[in-house]
Amino acid sequence: MAREVVELRVHGVSGAGAEQVLDRPNVRQVAGDRSGGFYRPRPGYPDTTGAGGVLLEAYRWRDLPSGTAVRTLSLVFLLPFMLCNMAIWMRPPGEGRSGATVKALCRLLALALTALYVVVVAGVAFDLIAWKCMGSPRCLAGRSWLSWLGQRPVGLRLAVLALVPAAAVALVWRLGAWAGSTFATFHTPATESGAHQLTAVGQWDAAPLVARLRAIHVAAAFATLDGVLLTARWAGGAASTTVVVLVTLTLVVLAVCIALVCAHPLLDPTAPDPAVERFLRWLRTAVCLLTAAVLLVVAVDPAPWPHQVGLPGYEETVAFLFAVLTVLLILLGAAVLAARRTVPGGPRLRALGAPVIGAVAAGLAVAFSSELVYRVADFLDRNAPTAERLASSPPLAYKWAIFGFCLAVTAAAMVAAVTALASRPARRRAARDILARDYPDPPDQAADRLRQVEKVIARARFTERLTPLVLTYALLAGLGLATSTIGLLRLYPGNLIDRWTPIPAGLVNFGIGVGSYLIAAVVVGLIVGGLFAYRTAEFRRYVGVLWDLGTFWPRTAHPFAPPCYAERAVPELTRRITYLTGQGHPVLLAGHSHGSVLLAATVLQLPPQVCERVALLTYGSPLCRLYARWFPAYVHRSVLEELGRRIDWRWINLWRDTDSIGGWVFSAHRNGPRPGVADPAAAVDRRLRDPCDVVAPPHDTVPPPVVGHWPGESDPRFGEAVGELADRLRTGAAGR
Repeated sequence: MAREVVELRVHGVSGAGAEQVLDRPNVRQVAGDRSGGFYRPRPGYPDTTGAGGVLLEAYRWRDLPSGTAVRTLSLVFLLPFMLCNMAIWMRPPGEGRSGATVKALCRLLALALTALYVVVVAGVAFDLIAWKCMGSPRCLAGRSWLSWLGQRPVGLRLAVLALVPAAAVALVWRLGAWAGSTFATFHTPATESGAHQLTAVGQWDAAPLVARLRAIHVAAAFATLDGVLLTARWAGGAASTTVVVLVTLTLVVLAVCIALVCAHPLLDPTAPDPAVERFLRWLRTAVCLLTAAVLLVVAVDPAPWPHQVGLPGYEETVAFLFAVLTVLLILLGAAVLAARRTVPGGPRLRALGAPVIGAVAAGLAVAFSSELVYRVADFLDRNAPTAERLASSPPLAYKWAIFGFCLAVTAAAMVAAVTALASRPARRRAARDILARDYPDPPDQAADRLRQVEKVIARARFTERLTPLVLTYALLAGLGLATSTIGLLRLYPGNLIDRWTPIPAGLVNFGIGVGSYLIAAVVVGLIVGGLFAYRTAEFRRYVGVLWDLGTFWPRTAHPFAPPCYAERAVPELTRRITYLTGQGHPVLLAGHSHGSVLLAATVLQLPPQVCERVALLTYGSPLCRLYARWFPAYVHRSVLEELGRRIDWRWINLWRDTDSIGGWVFSAHRNGPRPGVADPAAAVDRRLRDPCDVVAPPHDTVPPPVVGHWPGESDPRFGEAVGELADRLRTGAAGR
């Protein structure tokens, strides 16, 4: 005899507690831990079952993407790495030559961002502090923490302050290794699903790939540090035999790292390869020894250093790295355009997610780097005259980068305003049509409430208009990277634009200042958002969407990106569902928002005998509206149809027109099965009228609230869907 149905609820990015998810005040943990655990109503209290008599259970995973404040702050500072890692999952489908090219370019972009990280920290330590500040008595005055090294030889100053970028590399190295061990014990065996579907998340052990990428990035980071020092020594006119040998070895290490990130057959296998692991350990050890040799040569080389304002060769290095990032973005865009013919449904603009998000990642990394350099320079030059401050300012490439960021943000804001105004009539008309269908004969006192609901629906439909905003910012961010190389010509943005356009130089300089403060505001906002997003449900609702979207995907491009919480959540859900069905319980999976994505990836990995006892209820689901648009290789109609077939189409998706994140899965116009339609997908989507009514019911004083993207498990229509799926599970269990 089959046991009672268990309704397993999985929350979304709102991160509600188990009490809110279960809508019960007294709960207890039955499995898992504080980060990710399973909860049930405490026995002995009334109302411990749900609609249709199901046993209630909730999976709480909200602390997996963040956790403590220290970890959350570390994730905030790794945002460009996270976006870069997310870009590789946005590539068009296909594993042929075009797919391999896109993957290689994404990994090269990730390697370039690691090099940028090192170059920026080295610029602060070498160019601003060791070279400029320690060479100026005015800068050293009153700074005992710097003056002790100020009178030492230049080479010794550089060698000692090399500990700063080395510590920065060790920091992200440690963060990556620590994050990788967080979910190390949660693995699940491979299933029958295809290689390019949602089953790639949580199905295979990503730890070997992350470890290999980490070894390569650490080697490239230290080689970049060596390159900055050797370039300064070479540009200073001291090209001794030892320096030439070290330069050659550094270039060889960088070339090997570039070749390795493109060698997918060596990196991607999940099974350990002793030869590959041994070579990577040798490479990492060799580059550490090379760095020690470089520091020794720089510190003791008796050749004189040139007398110039900035660190020799540093400005050229920054401009060269910006140019490399620009070229990689151009090549990535070309590769995706060539490969997007394979996108299911034909060529779509949505297939450009990889270069678009890659440009956003690179633009943010360059903007944050430029702001860091200029803030440190302002701090060190606080008492210097204007002429001296201008002479010792950071490379002009950073100023151009700040100008490009300001231009990109301004243009994106203008496009957002234009798009909002231009689309408003169409969105309002669509909203009025929806209201006319849902409330055909509203009373006169409902006029104000109808206008409020109309605005909510119109705002919710703006989600489909966000693509031009992202494209605008991405294009201008890439253009800003390209124009940053103009700094090599010693041309200031204000002077150049004033010469060739009617825009005065003062306005350009004002824009650069605004851009600098804007970047600082973004950084502060990220810190505040990171601290509060996982502690305040209302705040997390907006901030957590991007973060949970980015950390959902395994680290296959950048090893220093935040850890993939799905590597624990999906196997943990799989294990729990398998256990419950093994105990004789049919399981009804109910996922809200991002929880529906976790459940979709889980169902695709369940064994067939388990799927026979599983049903799926999704509500507020972004599977089609966001994931199918931005991740076409992993979420598309054939994948969703496979999901339905695995559970014999015991699937209901509830959606509302007032929801700005979730939506339909197969069709926006189907509300239950159509007569005479054999397609089982026609029975999946069910639209809920929201709000339930526009006038106050007799027992209340205010009209029903607009639910929007909030879960709404207390909605009677939610209970009806649960009861229907529970009955279908019971019928299937009785038939077996």
